Amino acid sequence: MANVAVIGAQWGDEGKGKIVDWLAERADIVVRFQGGHNAGHTLVVGNNTYKLSLLPSGIVRGTPSVIGNGVVLDPWALKAEVEKLRGQGVEISPDTLMIADTCPLILPFHRDLDGLREDASGAGKIGTTRRGIGPAYEDKVGRRAIRVCDLAHLDALGPQLDRLTAHHDALRAGFGQPPIDRAQLIAELAEIAGFVLPFVRPVWRDLGEARARGRRILFEGAQGVLLDIDHGTYPFVTSSNTIAGTASGGSGLGPGAVGFVLGIAKAYTTRVGSGPFPTELTDETGEQLGVRGHEFGTVTGRKRRCGWFDAVLVRQSAAVSGITGIALTKLDVLDGFEEVRICTGYRLGDAMLDHFPAHARDQAAVEPIYETLPGWAESTAGARSWAQLPAAAIKYIKRVEELIRCPVALVSTSPEREDTILVRDPFAD
Repeated sequence: MANVAVIGAQWGDEGKGKIVDWLAERADIVVRFQGGHNAGHTLVVGNNTYKLSLLPSGIVRGTPSVIGNGVVLDPWALKAEVEKLRGQGVEISPDTLMIADTCPLILPFHRDLDGLREDASGAGKIGTTRRGIGPAYEDKVGRRAIRVCDLAHLDALGPQLDRLTAHHDALRAGFGQPPIDRAQLIAELAEIAGFVLPFVRPVWRDLGEARARGRRILFEGAQGVLLDIDHGTYPFVTSSNTIAGTASGGSGLGPGAVGFVLGIAKAYTTRVGSGPFPTELTDETGEQLGVRGHEFGTVTGRKRRCGWFDAVLVRQSAAVSGITGIALTKLDVLDGFEEVRICTGYRLGDAMLDHFPAHARDQAAVEPIYETLPGWAESTAGARSWAQLPAAAIKYIKRVEELIRCPVALVSTSPEREDTILVRDPFAD
């Protein structure tokens, strides 16, 4: 049985939460391995809707869930999310939630800095969630982060605080802000430590033992490959590596632990915030996609930009992340269109491109080359087998497979957990 890594193959918001929740029934452990509470995963289970940002999606099913060392953790956001889910009847305890002791913490001044930078950036705004994710990763790489394990040793934090405040106080002064109040920070950390520490453990050891016992591990990525700090539409990206390879470093397991890589892609394309978007539709069709797909960000509430499926981008995501199979979501949103289009390449000046260029100016200048396919009038909503899909919808899926050079393993036809067509079981490989 293979372990499975689930990653977004577009700009995030592809429906990873539902797919991870669906796969969690077959998994023994679910692991978040990068990002922070800038993720937004919505699960619809019967009449209940659960909105997750930091917690692994398996937590709703009661599947043991791990926040790995590659995640940056806002302890106050964690507490709020746990309390909210408990209020919805989800049981969360140290038996169902484990947090890596080496996770870097997102602190109040990280959120401050995130917002101050965005407000001062003018036309250079990236469109961050202002939740402190980027500044927290900067401190991790700069070797000045306060980590989860430090919550048990606040009396020994002095030297690390010296390094941290030396950096941040200078930045804050540049924005006209007062220096960090160290005493207040220590008091806030002491107050939240009692909530966080019962969940903390060396998860690399637990995951290694689980793997040795043949347990099925499901790695849950956040955001999408096109937001990867190295492979995404830089600088309009997130602050972590979102590709499947990060599942290893972000969990403490070796690279051989990941077997099947499941990329999640909508049957069309969306993006939140700034940055290039070759197939974006600003007309009535784009508006129709947004309304039908309820395209608003789970975390920010921002309206998503919508466009046709871009096979070039998804093919590129599949290549750089080693995607084994695709879960195609929101197929039902395309119901009723007389025709549907797929981007098969780009035109850049006189040149024809089969890939997305690296430079932001070229990314903004490319023109999509489309292939048009017949749409379908019949409804695909709620379909759970190929036999329930219109012939034109199946033809569309098959053409997507050809263009992205990757097979479709799952098809999602509504937000409901069970409205899923299984073509190839990732855990069976």
